[in-house]
Amino acid sequence: MRLHANAALSVKKRLVLCRRVVEQGWTLTKAAAAGEVSVRTARKWVRRYRADGEAGLVDRCSAPRRQPTRTDERRVQAIAALRRLRMTGAQIAEVLGMPVSTVSGILTRIGLGRLSRLEPPEPPNRYERRHPGELIHVDVKKLGRIGAGAGHRVHGDRRQRSRGVGWEYVHVCVDDATRLAHVEVLDDERAVSAVAFLRRALAFYRRHGIHVQRVMTDNGSAYRSTIHALACRALGLKHLRTRPYRPRTNGKAERFIRTLLAGWAYGAIYRDSTQRTTALSVWLEHYNYRRPHGALNHQPPVSRLTQLTGNNLLGSYS
Repeated sequence: MRLHANAALSVKKRLVLCRRVVEQGWTLTKAAAAGEVSVRTARKWVRRYRADGEAGLVDRCSAPRRQPTRTDERRVQAIAALRRLRMTGAQIAEVLGMPVSTVSGILTRIGLGRLSRLEPPEPPNRYERRHPGELIHVDVKKLGRIGAGAGHRVHGDRRQRSRGVGWEYVHVCVDDATRLAHVEVLDDERAVSAVAFLRRALAFYRRHGIHVQRVMTDNGSAYRSTIHALACRALGLKHLRTRPYRPRTNGKAERFIRTLLAGWAYGAIYRDSTQRTTALSVWLEHYNYRRPHGALNHQPPVSRLTQLTGNNLLGSYS
């Protein structure tokens, strides 16, 4: 049972009110005042209690018992059958001679509002490499620069926007086994920048005693470029790309970006983009060395690295 947010009486309080009237002889006016509800409300619950006992004190559906204009169940089944033929709501409405709004509402009510609901759910594809450096996940997140005035996340008005301030590109890299992360804010996401970031990320992992063997990216133009392919070959990396339209294949990077945005990019109010970029190193140090990670038994990534390699790096960060 889900009570309304403004409900004055819980089920237990309703029972107390009814027992005061039925068993203890209180008047409705006195019981209503003690329960801080109207006499009309008190009379309703007492009537239900006398008729059905404690079962009558549970909230009932507010829908009317009779709905003469409700769509016939056979028509609903016909709509569902046509939907399973992958027809759109407008096509179904045309075939059955019904308003599109009615068909759309019925499809939403029966859980077929999206065509993707017709496909069986994909089984979860969870995996984790055993050794640090077996696979690193690389991705890019585009962030709007912070203009002179406060943005809509501060004042709440999306109509007030800073036009023409441009974008920043947050390049992220996450080790599959340890979740140890390296992040940089760059001016673009071109192939040259992506390769330079990859080289610096490999240097970051080498300082932590990790030799990287494979790198996984999406199918962005920078990662499909000849420059990136030659760089991977020169660095001795095997390049893996995600399946088209399947961002979950690179799920560890995607999930890390969500954490990054919540904790760093949108986790504070910044004066400008420079201040936001400066705060990144502090947040990243906290993530790698102190923040409990749910997938790592609530330990930070460096603790997992120490367990897997025996290298104690808890006191250093670079």
